[in-house]
Amino acid sequence: MTSVRQERIAAVRAFTRCYTAQLGVLDEGLLRTPYTLTEARVLFELGQRDTVDVADLRRDLALDAGYLSRIVGRFAADGLLAKEKSAADARRQVLRLTESGRAVFADLDARSAEQVLGLLGELAEADQERLVAAMNTVREVLAPTRPRPRTVVLRALRPGDYGWVISRNAVLYAEQFGWDQSYEALVAKIIADFAGSHDPSREAGWIAEVDGEPVGCVFCVSEDEQTARLRLLLVEPSARGLGIGSRLVEECLRFAERAGYSAITLWTNDVLTAARKIYQEFGFELVSEDKHHSFGKDLTGQTWSRPLPVRVTR
Repeated sequence: MTSVRQERIAAVRAFTRCYTAQLGVLDEGLLRTPYTLTEARVLFELGQRDTVDVADLRRDLALDAGYLSRIVGRFAADGLLAKEKSAADARRQVLRLTESGRAVFADLDARSAEQVLGLLGELAEADQERLVAAMNTVREVLAPTRPRPRTVVLRALRPGDYGWVISRNAVLYAEQFGWDQSYEALVAKIIADFAGSHDPSREAGWIAEVDGEPVGCVFCVSEDEQTARLRLLLVEPSARGLGIGSRLVEECLRFAERAGYSAITLWTNDVLTAARKIYQEFGFELVSEDKHHSFGKDLTGQTWSRPLPVRVTR
């Protein structure tokens, strides 16, 4: 270990005391709320995602399993979050904020932004720039070899997403498999049909984002009264390996179950091996195969399906 002068140790400790005092992180309730700093951090993490695996949350926050379990138990008792079994592995548990939990998160987020706004607002423009630059330097020096955690969010569709879905499908399948523009035309038709007449209670689409940028999508549409269809699953190559494809499929299955479908089906092609592996992990089974010439290529189409749990209403 490199030798360190005592005055440098003192300077770092002084900075830490100053910064924690400025933000009030040692107060009994963070930001004048009933929540501790750790509890607020858990809420912030849950607020960034639709669902999160408990094991992933524990790893991301480096929390003791028992400590996190107590926090989750408190939030569940307060009606802030719901616990569900993972569709991919029944032994694992996923968490999602309830409407009440989203409201608490929104309040915390607003309070935090207001606090920082007040801190920066007391400084001249030049001092604001100096402060932010110094903070960036601290982060870069303390964690030079640690890749910044990539924030993955699944969200509902919003204006501009339809065009992105069509464009990225066309470009990626052309680059990876040499498919021609007839595939782009098919995706455009699927999107046009969805945009023009879908029933929000029975059909939906999601965009996956990494650090605020769209990197994936999936749609759940109605095949018939009892059967849903999964369509247009896509994950950008730059975002693969983050579990995004599985999260998109899981969200689609969860929606289809809530919507009251008893089964879900999909059509794919045998060259899409990564997607097929995800489908198999979620219990889809191959129903049929057919050879066809589409998108400028000789392909083998595959139909996969699986039943969905029947929801009992009382």
